[in-house]
Amino acid sequence: MDRQDRLIPLRLEPLRLDAIRPQGWLARQLRIQADGLSGHLDEFWPDVAESGWIGGAAEGWERGPYWLDGVTPLAYLLDDERLKAKVQRWMDYILDHQHADGWLGPRQDQATGRYKPLDPWPVSVFVKALVQFHSATGDPRLIPALAGFYRRLDALLQERPLFDWGRMRWAELVLGIHWLHDHTGEAWLLTLADRVRQQGYDWAGLFTRFPYTRRSQRGALDLTTHVVNHAMAIKSQGVWYRQSGSLGHLGDLYRMIALLEAHHGQATGVFTGDEHLAGRNPSQGTELCAVVEYLYSLETLLSIVGDPGLADRLERIAYNALPATFSPDMWAHQYDQQANQPVCQIVPEPIYTNNAPESNIYGLEPNYGCCTANMHQGWPKFAAHLWMRVPESDGMAEGLAAVAYAPSRVETTLSGVGVRVLLETDYPFDETLRLTVEADEPVAFPLWLRIPGWAQGATLWVGDEPAIAPEAGAFHAITRHWQRTTEVTLRLPMPLQAETRYRGGASLSLGPLVLALRVGEEWRQIGGERPHADWEVHPTTPWNYALALDRAQPEASVRIERRGVGAVPFSPEGTPLVARVQARRVPGWGLAQETAAPVPCSPVETTEPLEEVTLIPYGATNLRITEFPTLAAEARAEQSAAEAMP
Repeated sequence: MDRQDRLIPLRLEPLRLDAIRPQGWLARQLRIQADGLSGHLDEFWPDVAESGWIGGAAEGWERGPYWLDGVTPLAYLLDDERLKAKVQRWMDYILDHQHADGWLGPRQDQATGRYKPLDPWPVSVFVKALVQFHSATGDPRLIPALAGFYRRLDALLQERPLFDWGRMRWAELVLGIHWLHDHTGEAWLLTLADRVRQQGYDWAGLFTRFPYTRRSQRGALDLTTHVVNHAMAIKSQGVWYRQSGSLGHLGDLYRMIALLEAHHGQATGVFTGDEHLAGRNPSQGTELCAVVEYLYSLETLLSIVGDPGLADRLERIAYNALPATFSPDMWAHQYDQQANQPVCQIVPEPIYTNNAPESNIYGLEPNYGCCTANMHQGWPKFAAHLWMRVPESDGMAEGLAAVAYAPSRVETTLSGVGVRVLLETDYPFDETLRLTVEADEPVAFPLWLRIPGWAQGATLWVGDEPAIAPEAGAFHAITRHWQRTTEVTLRLPMPLQAETRYRGGASLSLGPLVLALRVGEEWRQIGGERPHADWEVHPTTPWNYALALDRAQPEASVRIERRGVGAVPFSPEGTPLVARVQARRVPGWGLAQETAAPVPCSPVETTEPLEEVTLIPYGATNLRITEFPTLAAEARAEQSAAEAMP
């Protein structure tokens, strides 16, 4: 039976936006984003610049709130006055124009003058932005505004149940309702949340007998196969666990992730969907909206259940699928990215389940504008969830948890004492993390450090104490009286791992990074105006290789080289890490439907000469091959013999 009296407390609590400051390469990445589409979209793209949400005549549905949901954390994490002024303008207008009955957002089509049916879905997106704005500013208008909206929603849902996108994405509504309950404790909000959940789609039921185990077919496409709906729904059972208290809902959560991974998973940690679930073929695509929404679902679930395994997947997606779907300057993006992507071009008859011919070009609005509006939340929300507060419980003092790793600085108060932690690192490109913990006065608190599941043999040094070996796949708690300044060093050895994938192909990863073939690029402008132009990207070097790879011992076949982190680390030129491996071209492996044909079954026989090819982090590629066939054992033996010669 669902609980109606209280919510299960969060296992980890997100910090205020102004508590975390990105450093090093992460600060540069967020600055690239702010100087690209994210920081300027509202100046020229009509669906944001003239949004109905701020009184304009353009789209007044989801696109304005989507942009605001990403630019709000970006503005406050960078402490960027220009971006903060943009956010403030939007918030002021929307709050000042709240309707007398409590509804938030436009109700009238400015172009036609006609009133639209009230749709809770886009308001739930705006509420996510509003919650972040409250985190940064504490604006006293926000809680009364939300209470007024939810009162109106409560009455509305008794007249007209959830429909279309709102029905599928009911967990987004419940998140905001739960947030308000956490701040007010008003019992009627839990009754409303239960009504929303009952009117929403039964995701747990779908995954109990999951029917979508293959690529979606055009005659069977609906909202239940839509990739973004699934990326959002992953959080639904964890969100509802807070109100139900049922461990069964947590079991449903992990079942959803496992089934999507088993039947549609890609090496980067995401699953395919172009626009609908598309199987495991690495030539199928994944929509950018699904990438950023999967990240947000994992960030939400981490706060609810505190499972470090979810953070492993969070990093894998953030450091691979997220950056790979943007041009390095973040002025252009793809609608669909492919794990095997040897060319990005307009294709008359594309491989996608139902996306348009231009879906994998880099541009302002390829295929459809939802990703143009929604892409902005990926990096900022990831940065905002690097650190979380460990609540006080069972006599233990409140603490601080390093949930995911990137160069950053956090400043907060624990047990009434000011505490600061500086994390200096080139992770995920390097294995070493150096933390400097400072306290205004001696204070006892636990510092939780996540040890990834792949980091067997991790080593931890605290001050002058002897090194210890923390357990992989868990949070390691350092509980002590922190005296002024303490140095903590964590080394996470990154194993080179080979994974067998679709049709027996092989992918390689190094710690959280997936490795992919670097393919030479020729960028051809096909439309638009710079800097927000549209581009095809064509290969200038071969891509159809089979690797001379010992899958059981990949480190014997691959040479890793590291160098300094460049100004744009997620670019072919700026990557600080490369891998060298022997390979042979496979002449029979070419294009099908203008993209990479299915991976040939391994082992591959080919008489082409051995070559050394270069792999780089997936997130640094624009063209790539990620899943490879491998050569027969004789070819690997020939490689080993050649390497042994003086």
